Amino acid sequence: MTGHQGLVKNYGAPRRPFVRLYTPADVVLLAEVDRAMGTLSGPATACVLRRQRDVFGDERFSRLGSISVGHLYNLRHSAGYRNQRVVLTKTRPNKNTQIGVRKAPAPEGRPGFIRIDSVHQGDLDGVKGLYHINAVDCVTQWQVVASVQAISEAHLLSVIEEMLAQFPFEILGFHADNGSEYVNHKVARLLDKLRIEFTRSRPRHSNDNGLAETKNGAVVRKEFGYEHIHRRHAARFDTYCREYLNPFLNFHRPCLFATELADPKKPGRIKRVYRPRDAMTPLDKLACLPEAQSYLRPGVTLLELQQLAQAPSDVQAAEELNGARQALFKRAATRTG
Repeated sequence: MTGHQGLVKNYGAPRRPFVRLYTPADVVLLAEVDRAMGTLSGPATACVLRRQRDVFGDERFSRLGSISVGHLYNLRHSAGYRNQRVVLTKTRPNKNTQIGVRKAPAPEGRPGFIRIDSVHQGDLDGVKGLYHINAVDCVTQWQVVASVQAISEAHLLSVIEEMLAQFPFEILGFHADNGSEYVNHKVARLLDKLRIEFTRSRPRHSNDNGLAETKNGAVVRKEFGYEHIHRRHAARFDTYCREYLNPFLNFHRPCLFATELADPKKPGRIKRVYRPRDAMTPLDKLACLPEAQSYLRPGVTLLELQQLAQAPSDVQAAEELNGARQALFKRAATRTG
């Protein structure tokens, strides 16, 4: 041999390819069936194709009537089928997103922008406990707590309206998390009637409702604990909140308020510090706001609120609160047993 020629493998279509059993017309027919039937499962669609051929005598299904479920999915994944089933659906907003605006409250130093949250008093043997509703003003930390049997619309709507009326100033904003007890059309209509802005917590912004959640632990849980309280006691606990707890929180319990200072370590940034001299009651914070009287409801004056706050001392008010709470829990425990 004078030379050597290497073997070369030539790639190309076979001279006698396998005959396709299902034609492009069958693919179009399958797409029409899926479009009409709503794209059933593979076995259900195969049954429809078989019935079209055997029961209704449609000659177009002579081949598709015998198709296997596995190959039916192969045809659905083919390019010809996908070209027939291209469906463009416009994005439709969720109904819940139409209720309230997803943003943090922006009080800008004005009282009347409240944050609200729910606290459940536990279950026992499948029996639901009562719920506490906790509302806190962003600027003054004025707090109103109420108790309710359940957080359904039938029980909650009237309680929210009563809580809003307990604030001494006009309510301008109402912020809640995304729970359905607040994000519903009935609450939205109530707030719209009262001309109150409705805002909701944003995704991945856990601090949007942080003030209310902080008060849940520092006030509500500290006051009522974690044990189960039967829902039938909701009316008594609500009376206790309205007559004892809420006046104590707003007239006699000091809160810490942040002071914003320039951060020397990070130029251009602001840091919040909590100085002991900035501790004051919500009423004192309200009174020190510029033009505080202009924010109050008609018929409410700072002088009247300060007279109510000075009737008992802070310690006397705390002792009255503790006595009322002990009597309340003793009565609830007796009736439960």
